Amino acid sequence: MIILGIDPGLANTGWGVVEVEGNRFRCLGHGCITTASTRETAERLKAVRDQLASLIALYSPLEAALENVYFSTNVRSAMATGQARGAALVAVADAGLPVGEYGPGEIKLAVTGHGSADKRQVTYMVRAVLGMREAPKPDHAADALAVAICHANCRVARARARDLRTAAAK
Repeated sequence: MIILGIDPGLANTGWGVVEVEGNRFRCLGHGCITTASTRETAERLKAVRDQLASLIALYSPLEAALENVYFSTNVRSAMATGQARGAALVAVADAGLPVGEYGPGEIKLAVTGHGSADKRQVTYMVRAVLGMREAPKPDHAADALAVAICHANCRVARARARDLRTAAAK
């Protein structure tokens, strides 16, 4: 199973592709889509969508996962991130991929076992889970890999719960 994780942002959209086989995880690629603030918003959103579409074509993921937007104080930043998230969702929908959406605390919990882990702890666990020699850079890419790991872990938990419900119904 190949999963594309996305950490959306208008200036920087992190991406990470994780292959999952049983309980083994492997990073196939990661990076960051960067758009210049000097460009029009519509052009920046199109660049995010187009580059994600190219990554989907390159890696052929079966599913995608995105981080939900949560900002309590900076509305302007939340709007820009929400727009980038929309562009990412369009790229994923165009490819016909099922998508999981996760909040920051949910991602931290799935990756580190603690919902309020700091960025350093998340990056450390992403590196450990994926068997990477060095921490993924930039931070946006590490976050995107964490989203993909969260999705994989949540898929396993949902499958186990479904199996338990099926067994209990018999």
